[in-house]
Amino acid sequence: MDVLKAARVAIATGVCLIGASAVASAEIVYMTSGGTLSVKGHTTQGDTITLTLRTGGTVTCDRTLIDKIVPDEVPHPDPLPPSSLQLPAAARAATERGALLRETTYAGLISAAAETYGVDPILIQALIQVESNYQPRARSSKGAMGLMQLMPSVVREYNVKNVYDPATNIDAGVRKLKTLIDGMQGDLKLALAAYNAGEGAVSRFGGVPPYRETQTYVSKILGIAGLRQKR
Repeated sequence: MDVLKAARVAIATGVCLIGASAVASAEIVYMTSGGTLSVKGHTTQGDTITLTLRTGGTVTCDRTLIDKIVPDEVPHPDPLPPSSLQLPAAARAATERGALLRETTYAGLISAAAETYGVDPILIQALIQVESNYQPRARSSKGAMGLMQLMPSVVREYNVKNVYDPATNIDAGVRKLKTLIDGMQGDLKLALAAYNAGEGAVSRFGGVPPYRETQTYVSKILGIAGLRQKR
């Protein structure tokens, strides 16, 4: 699974010495949504741009989602091949955590957004799995749309042009989730509750609202992502 592969590589390269690795050129991608992403390189074909991710794999998106691409002046060492490294305990835990995730064609987009906004890719995929079951044109009775079930207020907040475009939807959804995580001082339980029921409800009840839907939602996502809930 690409998301788990990205997590393993990121963890492994973070704890292993890479002084002997070759230094590779890189580029900085400025998204129209306001985010940035460091990539190995890119290719353009018609109205699409394919980004080669530093963690491996590629992501293809519409050119309208990218403002500009400039050379990254900071040298980046290429990671050592994972096969040459002893897999640390943290990486093994990431593999075990993803056991309940299903395969998805959106793994590359999830990894890219996770890297851009600093959110756990396994958590993002678990949220998408619960929210839309990977259906890009899903729409709820309350008006939530797309893979990450963006509410109209979020669409307006981030000026989303095409809510049913997977790359755009995931970018805005992860950006919103990151805002909620920061706003809840890193408490994933409260952040997920706010994503489902709204920040006002979390504030009003001083925690996860006593709504069965919200409590089941939070528990299910954290369970799929293999994360312990805070008491």
